[in-house]
Amino acid sequence: MQALVNKIWYQSHPLRWILLPLSWLFAVITYVRRALFRLGIKSQTVMPVPVIVVGNITVGGSGKTPTVIYLIELLRQHGFTPGVISRGYGVDIQGVKTVNLGASAAEVGDEPAMIVARTQVPMVVGAKRVDAANALIAEFGVDVIICDDGLQHYALGRDIELVVIDGQRGLGNGLLLPAGPLREGAWRLNAVDFIVCNGGPAAKGQFEMQLAPTEVKPVKCDVNCSNYSFDKSQPLVAMAGIGNPARFFESLRAQGYQLALCQGFDDHQPYDKTQLRDLAQDLPLLMTEKDAVKCRDFAQENWWYLAVNAKLSPQFDEQLLARLREVAAAKQGNFHGIR
Repeated sequence: MQALVNKIWYQSHPLRWILLPLSWLFAVITYVRRALFRLGIKSQTVMPVPVIVVGNITVGGSGKTPTVIYLIELLRQHGFTPGVISRGYGVDIQGVKTVNLGASAAEVGDEPAMIVARTQVPMVVGAKRVDAANALIAEFGVDVIICDDGLQHYALGRDIELVVIDGQRGLGNGLLLPAGPLREGAWRLNAVDFIVCNGGPAAKGQFEMQLAPTEVKPVKCDVNCSNYSFDKSQPLVAMAGIGNPARFFESLRAQGYQLALCQGFDDHQPYDKTQLRDLAQDLPLLMTEKDAVKCRDFAQENWWYLAVNAKLSPQFDEQLLARLREVAAAKQGNFHGIR
């Protein structure tokens, strides 16, 4: 099914024309929803601290999570205390839930579990992002909120919008769901503050981002995670349950890994021990960091993951920090004015 969807969205499959009337309906629904917020019929909640929304206008992974991690580290380096909120995709959360270190993907979602495992950032997940943001401020006293996804969640007021675009796949056929991959039309890019192009040449006004691989680490880390070695010249099985698995496999080949088999899975797909053991047979299994958080409890000794770090330009850092300081100063002034 996913293969057919990719052909429709990214390879000009003729079935897109059959789905086009549903895309028109989707366009009407989203237009009405935006209009309700614009006219004040639906209210938007403004937070007392700056809110940075990291999202995209396409369905599927584009590199949002590495971008969120990059922002966490950048803000900490410049004296901010950021926190993160997320929907917790694929998890039924009643109310809101704090993401504790070591939380499982089944409890909070794979991306939140990965973000906290990597950064130990304060993080709250919940279906209603406004409630998650209020809980984050109340519990942790953060001075910046990063919203992982939620560009189309207009109930949450935002001060900075950052859109991540897949530099290889772009906007696909340029059509709205379901005929194309777009949640909103390409016009939406004109309204955001920053556009980050992941893994491809950035257009004028965009910032290029590259994902730099780190060292290979064992998924099973319950003994001594500092005492291990990995031979990249040995044949292995690679797997990825992300928005664009092919990107991961291509990067492995470029780094000289010997891939005996590549297996892509749906984004956010859960796994079980038997499924992956049968996939790998006796070969080492190499996966993404997001996959690894879903496999920690049943990982084999020869299962590994490769983490990546986002790399952006100093110009991006300077412009984002300048905009953030401007927003923070304005909010602080408004707060004192009210008091």
